[in-house]
Amino acid sequence: KFETTGPGKTDEELETAIRQVIDKALVTDKVIDVFDAAGIKKPDISILSEEFLLEVKGMKHKNIAMEVLKKLLNDEIKSRAKTNLVQSKALLEMLEKAILKYHNKIITAAEFIEELINIGKNVQQMDKEPAEMNMSTFEYAFYTAVANNKSARELMQKEKLRELAIVLYEKVKQNASIDWTIKESVKAKLKVIVKRTLRQYGYPPDMQKLATETVLKQAELIANELTKEE
Repeated sequence: KFETTGPGKTDEELETAIRQVIDKALVTDKVIDVFDAAGIKKPDISILSEEFLLEVKGMKHKNIAMEVLKKLLNDEIKSRAKTNLVQSKALLEMLEKAILKYHNKIITAAEFIEELINIGKNVQQMDKEPAEMNMSTFEYAFYTAVANNKSARELMQKEKLRELAIVLYEKVKQNASIDWTIKESVKAKLKVIVKRTLRQYGYPPDMQKLATETVLKQAELIANELTKEE
């Protein structure tokens, strides 16, 4: 449960405290700073869990609920941007779209909170998928890269895309070298390998160029992981 700490705070004091932390990003980007500043006791449950989202939805101070959710989602997107290119971009687009609608007064504060909560639920589902598909975090990142267009999903189906992603991850890992992201010869070789593998698995021809670029961008994102010794 959310609880206030110390003497009661007015709405203005709460909002000021929250905004100071969010706008100036004091000390760290950690969620705990936001809760402390708002005088809210952080619950001992995983961030963005179902229980947590319901708790935020029921908060009395809607302005604080909005800022807390925005902060949490921003942190989640930043974290995901280090490992999963496609997912972090998708979440960022969802968040920016919701913020724009709220700023343009297309939706109310309550509707905005609902949209933020739905984005949080999307995060929950994204977190479950790697385990459900029996894939590592990095294999799954390659899966999102090749599953990022409708024609590939319809033509190849989930299982074949999963197999393709695992093969691509292994091939890129085998052929990546230290500092490969700045070695044009290695990048060119990897590009050929990715293109050939997509073709072998029957990836839609008209989408192969874009998929190759996405896979290579995803590979660059986790370049250090790819060259790590087993």
